[in-house]
Amino acid sequence: MNLPNKITIFRMCMIPFFLVFFLVDTIPFHNWIALAIFIIACASDAVDGHLARKHNLVTNFGKFMDPLADKLLVCTALLCFVEKGTLNLIVAVVIVAREFIISGFRTVAAEGGLVLAASYWGKSKTIAQMIMCCLLIVHLDYGWFYALEAVFIWASFALTVISMLDYLIKNKSVLKVK
Repeated sequence: MNLPNKITIFRMCMIPFFLVFFLVDTIPFHNWIALAIFIIACASDAVDGHLARKHNLVTNFGKFMDPLADKLLVCTALLCFVEKGTLNLIVAVVIVAREFIISGFRTVAAEGGLVLAASYWGKSKTIAQMIMCCLLIVHLDYGWFYALEAVFIWASFALTVISMLDYLIKNKSVLKVK
């Protein structure tokens, strides 16, 4: 197993630790530790992708597991936010549904030999979601901080919908029956 794939597995192994530190309020500085774990996991995604492309270490395992690890991390965080009452269930469901829809769409495309690259909208969505998650993990008790969280929640929601529609419209030929 190559290094990028080991990093992907490491990212998946971090998810239970994120869960414990985020949800167990009795651990001192639990939210800051959860934030550090989340940031390390997000950064590891960029590292493994960079290493795989730079050193020609792209594998079928990595192509499948890397996006899955990302979705598991984000979906876990979203469920935690709903549990803690800092994120509306509808927002979380729309974000999770988009991830499953696009994953399914990519699978259909891959079966036809197509690789569908992420768009500007998809990359913007990811950045907004990561910032939103970081803010909701820390969740400081200040009015201005709540406003900042709200801005990134709604930006994430809007970019999720826009990026999904953009992706589906640009790649609608994938769904044509042959």
